[in-house]
Amino acid sequence: MVDVASLTSGADETYFEGLLCGEIRLQSCAGCGVSHWPAVFRCAECGSWEHEWNAVAPAGTIYSWTRTWHPFSGTEGFETPLVSLVVSLNEVPSVRLLGVFENKDVDPRIGEQVRAETTSVEFQDRSIPALRWSLV
Repeated sequence: MVDVASLTSGADETYFEGLLCGEIRLQSCAGCGVSHWPAVFRCAECGSWEHEWNAVAPAGTIYSWTRTWHPFSGTEGFETPLVSLVVSLNEVPSVRLLGVFENKDVDPRIGEQVRAETTSVEFQDRSIPALRWSLV
């Protein structure tokens, strides 16, 4: 069982709970509607303390990527080479999320469409929720 409270500063707890339930949940300000990631306690745009969390489709566009050939601390749960993606979500393009690329033997291209599956990985001797992206 994953202890979500140990992964978060508090503002983003609902995001991690969503991953555990198999969905991506994003925060938006109840006052002005601006989406926030990372999650915040107070909206920088309008000053509101009220927020809503909504599930969004786990689909997006590759914004950036990197391939790591050597293991390092915290990556014990991954086989190398490891391809990490930064993905702009289709429903909220201003939000970019990090995850692992399933097609590690393929060179991803910026602008390609991907979909995410929620999973968990071992990170520093504990299981944490994560995203694994694959080409559409």
